[in-house]
Amino acid sequence: MKTLLNESSVSPSGGSGEILAIRGGRPLRGRVEVKGAKNLVTKAMVAALLGETPSILRDVPSISDVKVVRSLLEVHGVSVQEGEVEGELILDPSGAVAAHFEEIDAHAGASRIPILFCGPLLHLLGEALIPDLGGCRIGDRPINFHMDALRAFGAIVDKSYEGIRITAPNGLTGAHIELPYPSVGATEQVLLTAVKAKGTTELKNAAIEPEIMDLIAVLQKMGAIITVEPNRVIYIEGVDELRGYDHRAIFDRNEAASWACAALATDGEIFVGGAKQQDMLTFLNVFRKAGGWFDVREDGILFRRGAKLTPVVVETDVHPGFMTDWQQPLIVALTQAEGESVVHETVYENRFGFTEALVKMGADIVVHPRGLEGDYRRVARRELEQAAVIHGPTPLHGARIEVPDLRGGYSHVIAALTAEGESVVSGVGIISRGYEKFFAKLEALGADFDVIG
Repeated sequence: MKTLLNESSVSPSGGSGEILAIRGGRPLRGRVEVKGAKNLVTKAMVAALLGETPSILRDVPSISDVKVVRSLLEVHGVSVQEGEVEGELILDPSGAVAAHFEEIDAHAGASRIPILFCGPLLHLLGEALIPDLGGCRIGDRPINFHMDALRAFGAIVDKSYEGIRITAPNGLTGAHIELPYPSVGATEQVLLTAVKAKGTTELKNAAIEPEIMDLIAVLQKMGAIITVEPNRVIYIEGVDELRGYDHRAIFDRNEAASWACAALATDGEIFVGGAKQQDMLTFLNVFRKAGGWFDVREDGILFRRGAKLTPVVVETDVHPGFMTDWQQPLIVALTQAEGESVVHETVYENRFGFTEALVKMGADIVVHPRGLEGDYRRVARRELEQAAVIHGPTPLHGARIEVPDLRGGYSHVIAALTAEGESVVSGVGIISRGYEKFFAKLEALGADFDVIG
C-alpha cells in the first residue's frame, strides 16, 4: 500500500482521504481487532450527562461518530479527557451548560446522535435544542417516535426554522409508551429520559439489541432501576440522582460481521480479535449456510470460506433477527455463491442503493422495490420492505464507484478487493464513522490499495 495521506485526515463529509485506488483479486488474510460497538459507545457517552460524578468508558474506538459526540458534549460544557489506556475516556458533566443552535449544528452534521441528548438535557438544564439531523442515506428515519415519547413524559416540543426546541417547565414524569416498531433509537430515548423521570415508565415493543442491553447495564451502574420483562416490555423506575459509571463497552458485532464477510468474499482468512459468539449467533448461522467456516476461540473468532459458497435466503429483522447492517457486506460474498440468493430488507426502505455499483462491477442483482412474497417468509411483511435477488457466481471487475453510506461503503471496498483489476472508490471518508483504523486494518490483511485523494 502506498498511502498518500494520513489516515487521520479522513473526513466523513468530504475532503482528503476520500478516494481509494484498489487492486483486487487477492485474498485478505491476517488479524484485526474490534473495539467497543459504535451503537453503544456513542449512547453511553450521552448517558454520562445524567451522572453527578465523572464516568469512565473503556474500549472506545477512534471513529468519527465518537468525535462528533465528544464535540457535542464539550459544546455543552462536559469535560471529555482521554485516560491513560488507549480507548479510555473520562467524562465529567459537572460543568454542563446550554448550547446555541449554531454550535450544536456545527458539530452534528454527520450524526443523528443529538436527538438522544434530549432527555438528559431536559433533566439537567430544562431544555434541549435539536438541529436538522444527519446520518446515512439509507431511508427515512422519522423522529416522530422520539418526539411522541418525549411528549408522553410531559415535554413541550416546538419547531422553528433552526430545528426543534424542547422544554419541560413542569419536569418529566413516567409514562406508558408503546412503540409502533421496536426502534433502537426510540428505545434509547425512552431509557435515557425515564431513568430520572418521576414515577415508573412502562415501555412496550422495545428494542432488545445487545447494545440496548449494554446501555441498560451502564444505567444500572449509575443507579437506575430497570427491569426487562418478556415480550419486549421494559419498566424503568425513576430515581432522583445518578452517579457516574465505569464500563467496558460491548464489542462491535457489526464490524466483526463485516470482516467475516470480507473473508468470505475474497476467499481469505481473517481472525477478528474481540468478537464473541453469543451476540453473533444469528449471523454465524447464515455465515455457515452460505459456505463459511468459523472457529470460536477465547479471544475472538476465525473466519474463512469453506469448500464453496452456497446461496441463502435472508430476512433482516430487529434483534434477535439478522441485522440490517449485516446484509450489505454479505451480498458482496453472495455474488460469488453458486445459485440464487434472496435478501429481504425489512428494516429500512432504501438500503439496496449500494447494489448499483456491484452491478456495474459485473454482479447479477435485481432489486424488487416492493419486496417479494413467499411461503417461507418468517418476518412479517412491511410496506417499506425491498428484496434483492442475487445470481452467482459472477466474476467482478474493477470500476469507478461512489460510496453511498457507511455499510454500503465498506461493502464497495470489499467488492473492489474481490474484483479483478483496479477500482477507484470515492467517498470512502464516511467509512471512518464506524470502522477504526480502516486503512491500517486493510493493509495488515494484505490489501493492495493507494489513498489518492
